[in-house]
Amino acid sequence: MSLPMLGAKAPAFTTVNQRGDSVSLDSFSGKNLVLYFYPKALTPGCTTQACDLRDAIDELAALDTVVLGISPDPVARLQKFVEREGLNFDLLADEGHLIAEKYGVWGLKKFMGREYLGIIRTTFIIGKDGNIKQVMSKVNTKRHCDQLLTLLAALD
Repeated sequence: MSLPMLGAKAPAFTTVNQRGDSVSLDSFSGKNLVLYFYPKALTPGCTTQACDLRDAIDELAALDTVVLGISPDPVARLQKFVEREGLNFDLLADEGHLIAEKYGVWGLKKFMGREYLGIIRTTFIIGKDGNIKQVMSKVNTKRHCDQLLTLLAALD
């Protein structure tokens, strides 16, 4: 499975957020969208990444950008993550990893000598026109937000 090409239309999706509300990609047209895939809510790296985005939400909004995090976690775990960390953006449930597969970020991972299938941490910047403007692979959770702000500032 491969990542969508730069300039291509972002793959459409509809899923639910941490409150169980339906969320579709097409409801964000006219805004820049940061769609970041992360492996598991309430884990150290994912918490660092989410909290940095939470803390930069005003800077992101100034760049006409909405943030959505997506993982294979169930809704209840996403809600717990939002509440525990005071997150100010939606987290989306992809329990069957169908969206991750559409975006080419579901694949073989290795951790402590064990191989398994899971989310490959990746961020997509989707432009106001619904096309993919940037793909951030091999995301460093501690530098993710700063890199993201730099890329977004260069969009317009």
